[in-house]
Amino acid sequence: MSTAARATDWLLKPAISLAPLDEDRARQELAEIGSAAGEEGLTRLAKFLARKGEGQDLLAAIFDLSPFLRDTARRRPRILDGLFEQTVEARLKAIGASIDQAPLAEEVSEAGLMMELRQCKAEAHFLIALADLAGEAETALTVRRLSDLADACTRAAVDFLLRDAHGQGKLKLPDLDNPSKKSGWILLGMGKLGAHELNFSSDIDLVVFFDPEAPAVIDPLDATELFSRLTRRLVRILQDRTEHGYVFRTDLRLRPDPGSTPLAIPVEAALRYYEARGQNWERAAMVKARPVAGDLAAGASFLKELQPYIWRKYMDYAAIADVHSIKRQIHAHKGHGEIAVKGHNVKLGRGGIREIEFFVQTQQLIAGGRFPELRGRETVPMLGQLAARGWITTDARDALARQYWFLRRVEHAVQMVADEQTHTLPDDDEGLERIARMLGFADSAAFSQAFRASLQQVERHYAALFETAPELSTGIGNLVFTGDVDDPDTLRTLHGLGFQRPSDICRVIRGWHFGRYRVTQSAEARERLTELTPALLRSFGQTRRADEALLRFDEFLAGLPAGIQLFSLLQSNPALLKLLATIMGAAPRLAAIITRRPHVFDGLLDPALLTELPDRAYLSARLSAFVEGDRPYEDVLDRLRIFASEQKFLIGVRLLAGSIDPVRAGHAFSDLADLTIEAALQAVTTEFAARHGTIAGGVVSLLGLGKLGSRELTAGSDVDLILLYDHAPDAEESDGDKPLAPSHYYTRMTQRLIAAVSAPTAEGVLYDLDLRLRPSGNKGPVATHIDAFKKYQRQEAWTWEHMALSRARAIAGDASLCSEVEAEVAAVLGQPRDAAKVMAEASDMRAMIEKEKPPRDLWDIKLIPGGLIDLEFIAQVAVITGQVEAGLRAPAVPIARAPAVPIARATGTAEILSHLAPGFADAGVRQELGDAYALYLALTQMTRLCLTGAFERDDVPPGLSDLLLAVTDLPDFGVLEAHLKETSQKVRKDFDLLLRTG
Repeated sequence: MSTAARATDWLLKPAISLAPLDEDRARQELAEIGSAAGEEGLTRLAKFLARKGEGQDLLAAIFDLSPFLRDTARRRPRILDGLFEQTVEARLKAIGASIDQAPLAEEVSEAGLMMELRQCKAEAHFLIALADLAGEAETALTVRRLSDLADACTRAAVDFLLRDAHGQGKLKLPDLDNPSKKSGWILLGMGKLGAHELNFSSDIDLVVFFDPEAPAVIDPLDATELFSRLTRRLVRILQDRTEHGYVFRTDLRLRPDPGSTPLAIPVEAALRYYEARGQNWERAAMVKARPVAGDLAAGASFLKELQPYIWRKYMDYAAIADVHSIKRQIHAHKGHGEIAVKGHNVKLGRGGIREIEFFVQTQQLIAGGRFPELRGRETVPMLGQLAARGWITTDARDALARQYWFLRRVEHAVQMVADEQTHTLPDDDEGLERIARMLGFADSAAFSQAFRASLQQVERHYAALFETAPELSTGIGNLVFTGDVDDPDTLRTLHGLGFQRPSDICRVIRGWHFGRYRVTQSAEARERLTELTPALLRSFGQTRRADEALLRFDEFLAGLPAGIQLFSLLQSNPALLKLLATIMGAAPRLAAIITRRPHVFDGLLDPALLTELPDRAYLSARLSAFVEGDRPYEDVLDRLRIFASEQKFLIGVRLLAGSIDPVRAGHAFSDLADLTIEAALQAVTTEFAARHGTIAGGVVSLLGLGKLGSRELTAGSDVDLILLYDHAPDAEESDGDKPLAPSHYYTRMTQRLIAAVSAPTAEGVLYDLDLRLRPSGNKGPVATHIDAFKKYQRQEAWTWEHMALSRARAIAGDASLCSEVEAEVAAVLGQPRDAAKVMAEASDMRAMIEKEKPPRDLWDIKLIPGGLIDLEFIAQVAVITGQVEAGLRAPAVPIARAPAVPIARATGTAEILSHLAPGFADAGVRQELGDAYALYLALTQMTRLCLTGAFERDDVPPGLSDLLLAVTDLPDFGVLEAHLKETSQKVRKDFDLLLRTG
């Protein structure tokens, strides 16, 4: 081929066409990349990008749809230019060869290797995404390429570290050109890496072992320390963020007993652990284990020794039941009704990727002991083997394989937007449209239809798998509750189902049959309940707090006015029964709500419950309908309490069922508080004016602080507020029958508001209000004039008060005063400050809190060193010292019935942590802090939702443990605790790094 022909021969051939979100912007972005190419002397690329054609159309669309790929192309146009010389496949092979050679170079240093790996990974990552979006590579090839890239990078880092240890005399390698050979260092890739199924922004799961008797090991007694140190360096080489990015985030949590074992474990100790203490989730994890780096022969021999543990010849029923119980950690519940597309988690949500993987893995664990061909690591080939052996139908094989690759494509698109390790579809229209177009759909409606159909198909097959799950016994056994003497067989059956006090349970159920409650007074209701009882008992038994769950259900029944409809519904809807059992067994707070107010349970009967996101518009429309009409003041306050308790319950149920994530739950709880407190303010203002009149020019603004201000409320949060007011300068008193001077007027009105929101009525409390953050705290007046507020904040406020103000947000009241308050808060926060002094004061304050309020235990997530307070302090200090990236804005939130008041700053801790200024916190620290906050938020939201008191480590309802594992996507409570401990240690290290002075 002539050079002239090659100069224009672009070797990436689009197999599909994509449409950008904005045609003009897409062309402009392509032109900017062309300019960057021109500046680097890449004239053929610049000319190519300036022309028209299908290649250019595709690139314009891709760079418009993926800011991550656009920015990479702008920074490194040479990657694109390489596609005139080599195909993507050829270039990836060349990059792989460079990675393999990197650790063997003569003068290679750790810093040099880190830079080379990051640059190679960035180029390969970009090319893999480009080929995937262009349709040139099937998803099966994309995941293989990503896994091969991770293997190569891990191998290179391991080889470098082994040679380095050899150079220092710590190891004696038999072959320096093949450092891993006979080194005894075993690195198993787990999960998606082990199965060659890595996703685009995946971290990699490694488990590390070593053989102290390997030829390379000089001192077997020192080997644990040596290989653990090497493993720590390996993680740093792969995941530390530098100016060149990172290679792969690396996770070591799947090793045996991660809370108490070293990072590298001797082979003999590991084998003993798995044989004696290994759990079924660990057996399931080992199905996908694969030696990826280090001594591959030793890794293969270790896995061979583990075979009898993973693949049992005969599975006893208890083991089968345990395999099926892993399902609880995949899903708290299968929901009922439609599936929401916006905000759906493609991996963990209903009908998601995890269900297909789990479908395959459970069948493998049950049958793989007898059929070696069912022991493969990859999901789709194993579907084929299951069908070949008749374990599943060919229909199930084809449908699940098709949907698996479709859902993996969706997952990749979600991650390719910004190279973020997320599995959640956007919850805004433009975000969903972007994903739809990346996948080649005409619009988001067409994508939503295909996506929903895919999830439903997966869910159908998944449900069928568990409907045919083997029971521990052929039937449930005897259940006789007539007469007044306990039937011995029934007692045995109840004990077998998990009840500790079968005789007490018999007495409770006999009470139902004797019609002692209103709900069971009709013969038809008792008949329905009798039919439902076996399913009820089985569901409560599965909560593993069976007695408590059933007694809570009994309290619930005692308060119900009628039951036929409920019993019929529970009988025909197993998902709802499971949800009810989870509430009774794992969530005492929610159980107390439905026991006290059975009518809130009605909300669960709405089939759209899990599809409709409880956003501000949704809640606002429902609140308006609920309190509309001319109602007496007390009636309005009662209706607000009823509405808030019902909606808190329904938001909680959505979180419990996994249809919203913890972040969205925090927003929903906060929107609910905004709307109901604003409605209470309106009712109080009107009622107060009827008696005392109004003040000339009088206006009020409510400033939300704390978790309300940052939109991070939980189910059990109280609400921090400041009431600010203004009036005409010459106003002397109100114009009503009982006139009051302005300061007295607004003080009395605030006291009325506190009573309206916090006083207990027959319908409970709306919110516990806390006004201690007002100027001068409890000593100052409960209502503050705007001028006094401004003066105090500028002249008298302490550092901690400005830190608290960084979360402030006007939530209700007069729109113009709210805007003035917002502008004032922004101005106060933007004042120049001595950053070192602020940091020193914040550090002292944190130390004082630690001394005066020490944490109860590891689960006191707010107070533990490196816990929530540390993260909040880092975010607050960053805001008031100007260490947040410019241009970070919060979404405008409408206030009352006025137009949205723009907030020119973010108040959410997560947003602030992810936008800390690079000079203050590097990308690696930002990632660590963001991950920690997401973990703490998930755990806090779930525990505050389920429990009324503190989290007692030794008395956790097992159902709540399952929910915590589901919301954090971790396999075991020990792993979760180890992760929590490790996370808090990292956060404390970052806290010291960022806020130390000098």
